Amino acid sequence: MLDAFETSSILVLAIMRLTVQKLIIVFCCVLALPALSQEDEDVAAGPLFADFPLTLQSGYRREAAGPLYYYQQSGSQEQWALPPWICYTKTPDVDWTEMEILYPLITYRRFGGEYRLQIVEFFSFSGGRANLENNARRFTIFPFYFQQRAPDPNLNYTALVPLYGHLKNRLFRDETKFVLFPLYSETRKKDVVTDNYLYPFFDVRHGDHLTGWQFWPLFGAEHKTPTLWTNSLDVVEPVGGFDKYFAVWPFFFKNRDGMGTTNEQANLAVVPFYSRSRSVSRDQTSYGWPLGYNVIEDRGKKYVEHDLLWPLFVKARGEKKVTRVFPFYSRASNSNLESDFYLWPAYKFNKLETPSLERRRTRIMFFLYSDTVETNRASGAWVHRNDLWPFYAYRRDLDGSERWQVLAVLDPFFPNNRSMPREYSPLWFLWRCEENHKTGATSRSLLWNIYRRDETPQSKNFSLFFGLFQYQSGVEGRRWRVCHVTVKKKAARAVGPES
Repeated sequence: MLDAFETSSILVLAIMRLTVQKLIIVFCCVLALPALSQEDEDVAAGPLFADFPLTLQSGYRREAAGPLYYYQQSGSQEQWALPPWICYTKTPDVDWTEMEILYPLITYRRFGGEYRLQIVEFFSFSGGRANLENNARRFTIFPFYFQQRAPDPNLNYTALVPLYGHLKNRLFRDETKFVLFPLYSETRKKDVVTDNYLYPFFDVRHGDHLTGWQFWPLFGAEHKTPTLWTNSLDVVEPVGGFDKYFAVWPFFFKNRDGMGTTNEQANLAVVPFYSRSRSVSRDQTSYGWPLGYNVIEDRGKKYVEHDLLWPLFVKARGEKKVTRVFPFYSRASNSNLESDFYLWPAYKFNKLETPSLERRRTRIMFFLYSDTVETNRASGAWVHRNDLWPFYAYRRDLDGSERWQVLAVLDPFFPNNRSMPREYSPLWFLWRCEENHKTGATSRSLLWNIYRRDETPQSKNFSLFFGLFQYQSGVEGRRWRVCHVTVKKKAARAVGPES
């Protein structure tokens, strides 16, 4: 079923692309016919139609009907989009294909023989051929139906929630079985098996030197015997055991953790009146937990902390220093981290320092203004991102390339998302500026190329008002056009040999 679905989807997509692309291009080309009749490789009739080289990478880009269509090619990668409806990207070099329809409603990813189609986070298809032994295919209608089929029958499963089912490596468990859930279910994680009856009220657990039961929320107990394991370096290490009890959850707990290790910890909590935790490396005592008064002495991390109505009032001294009066003021730091705020969330500052990296971020009113700088201390290369919502977004990459955009409606909220800039940003940008510091190429675009300027160390191209005013210069000479008619042309000056 998946092969037929995948094949038909790509076929429909190809027909749709060709049809819509041709309609848009033909319509725009008719309007921009004088520009297309010129002999130049790059066509300038924006925003009706524009064909120009990419600035930040090799290749070219074609835009038509303002923000409604674009196609670009860089190396082996091809990408076309009808923002915000659809975007299709294909990279043959790495056998990678992705398609998004009204992102994030429908997404399709394929890498080699592995693929995944997801619809509104509820319907998903996935499978693959990279692992020839498994070749598993999945179909999900979350949270009602789960299915997997593979050549190995031991990997097959089917689940129809809540009637009956069997799952493997799903929902954070290695194996799950259920009948008339929540009446009965059995889950396994590694060697620990839990039998649930009328989930979550009663369960019994066993496996990996562990036994336990609970009749939630009245009583529960669990015990694990200390064990040994051999790590990847063939060194035998102890694995701590524990004893855990609760009564009238969440009001009474009594636990012992790390049994059989050098840092055994004893915990007692009578919520909300009193709680304590004692170990070799750390002691904590709380009165009125969790919002009362806390005292923490961490001998391992070498600091002492006092809290009142945590996290409103905090004071810590030692290798960790914190002074906080929320929401007016806070300053917290340790050997490599710093976090400050004033009148939260009016001003927030964070800093991370490691031997290889330094990262600083300043924010005002969450995403209203954000400035982030990351520096590689070994090479000195740095990345800079600056956003003022919704007015502009600025990005500087490690290679020195820079990009400005005005306006930026969604970009500040999704700074590391690849899909938002290519499917939504074209709809509202007023001004776009790109500079490639490696090649010296720059580009400027206003209102979907109604004004466009491209420059390299060897050439300059300028276009205004659907290409009615154009200027070009390069090794072959200079030329002015008005209404797509050449009004002035000057050949490049010949340079003779030195006498």
